[in-house]
Amino acid sequence: MALTRWLLFFFLLPASVHLSAALPTHDSQGQELPTLAPMLQEVNPAVVNIATYSHQQAYNPLLNDPFFRNFFDIPERSYRRGPSKRQQSAGSGVIVDAKDGIVLTNYHVVKDADEVQVSLVDGRNFQAKVRGVDVDLDIAVLEIDGSDLTEAKIADSNYLRVGDFVIAIGNPFGLGQTVTTGVVSALGRTGLGIEGYENFIQTDASINPGNSGGALVNLRGELIGINTAILAPAGGNIGIGFAIPINMARSSMEQILRDGKVERGTIDISVQDITPDLRRAFRLSNGQHGILVTDVKPGSSAEQAGVKVGDVIVSIDGDRTRSVAQWRSQLAVKGVGRKVKLLLLREGEDLELQVGVVAPQQLIVDKASIHPLLVGAKFENSPNGDGVLVAGLAPNSRAAYSGLRPGDFIYGANRQRISDIEGLIRVVQRNPREILLQIQRSGNGFYVVIR
Repeated sequence: MALTRWLLFFFLLPASVHLSAALPTHDSQGQELPTLAPMLQEVNPAVVNIATYSHQQAYNPLLNDPFFRNFFDIPERSYRRGPSKRQQSAGSGVIVDAKDGIVLTNYHVVKDADEVQVSLVDGRNFQAKVRGVDVDLDIAVLEIDGSDLTEAKIADSNYLRVGDFVIAIGNPFGLGQTVTTGVVSALGRTGLGIEGYENFIQTDASINPGNSGGALVNLRGELIGINTAILAPAGGNIGIGFAIPINMARSSMEQILRDGKVERGTIDISVQDITPDLRRAFRLSNGQHGILVTDVKPGSSAEQAGVKVGDVIVSIDGDRTRSVAQWRSQLAVKGVGRKVKLLLLREGEDLELQVGVVAPQQLIVDKASIHPLLVGAKFENSPNGDGVLVAGLAPNSRAAYSGLRPGDFIYGANRQRISDIEGLIRVVQRNPREILLQIQRSGNGFYVVIR
């Protein structure tokens, strides 16, 4: 009965939806039935299976502690020596440029891989080269040397709507190419703690381990997202999957192909979500969306454009801004040197400003230039100018055993609020023996004491 209702729904869809992909076929009784097969015949060759191979050396886990290595006088570079084991994992990817053999996938699919193999639906296999990665967005760009490749057509993911039909194509559990269907369940999902920049498409199309890096397409067969994660409290699919919007993924890919890396810009302001108390205090209308500007860095592009403390940012380049997390993701895809159009609300009046996007300041700590206890840490100013991000930790460094993790957001040190790297340096250098840091990780705030 449920299947009958589903089929009837497809028959009743208006012609304006342009279901050119769902061409009818006939059953054994000659009845017309909808099918996605013609569309999938065009799209499937663009979706690839990815196999990665890596070697992991065995070692005693106790020797991972530098205290034991020092106590037993074990050289730093020799404690990991031992028999190695070849490991294999599987994932998915999408060919987005047939001419140059460019494949888009997730970073976590190829992370730590010594060898990456790409398999096409026609049985061909290629050795892939990793052109570059965007760790914060979980995107990797691969290149294969092949002819007669098929590329996926790319849609504008900004036009997605909740309720749009979507199809997920990938390689779940290493089974080979698999197709699942569903709808867009929600848009702009943030705060999940999965990636550094989150603005996910949520879908109930089944996404399972191995689907990562695969295609999420619309009924025209156009690529709208890169499948990347699932919410699986019981370890399996429960109908809540997440995909990176293709507009965000494409922005990273273009920078990687052009510059070999991804550089995210900032406009040097601090922002805050609007709470009910703030809405009343600033006399905002009930239901007013946006984020509140709490600080503007002197001499910044935002100050020069006329942005002021107390302004409410309503949208950026026409896209509505509802939360700080969404703002970070929206700004993340704007290239350094571009100008963005901000729609502001100031004292009840709409105001439109053009603001230049500039490169954030970065600092790599490979000496005791910030603090002896933080040697080996890489820090980066938050794009919002409201703290410091832990961008990386050198293996086996003092910072690697400090309790910090890449992606941590530091907003306080030694009981003082900090907004940038300079502030962190100024505060922590006052106490050479101990640091007290206020950290936010995956939406949770806590203290870390480093001695």
